[in-house]
Amino acid sequence: MPVSFLHSSENFSLQKKAVLKKWISAIIKQEKKKEGKIIFLFCNDKKLHSINKEFLNHDTLTDIITFDYSEGEKISGEIYISTERVFENAEKFSGSFLEELHRVMIHGVLHLCGYKDKSPADKKQMRQKEEEALKKVIGY
Repeated sequence: MPVSFLHSSENFSLQKKAVLKKWISAIIKQEKKKEGKIIFLFCNDKKLHSINKEFLNHDTLTDIITFDYSEGEKISGEIYISTERVFENAEKFSGSFLEELHRVMIHGVLHLCGYKDKSPADKKQMRQKEEEALKKVIGY
């Protein structure tokens, strides 16, 4: 499968990769898109902050940055995720680390599928799509 996972943190190791690849592929298919090369890169706050400043000119912490390389209906891209930020957000919103991690992962995939989250209406639609997708994670 074209979905791959890389991590630069010694404190994090993604479990059940095959289950997650199957889930991501199913969501992409549900959105009537074709799966291209999608790379998830798990890192710390420092790395993602550096990327945020260098490429987006944002001097803030974030949990995810998605670089979209999609062409037509074939979605491809790099999805950078700060596991530190995911952990803090899980605590902040009284959720589990895994649920928040899955939410952030599918958030990036949904961006590649064309969903936005700038306006209130877009945010609402994105959240709804995330919730629908989270219900489909089987085997976790």
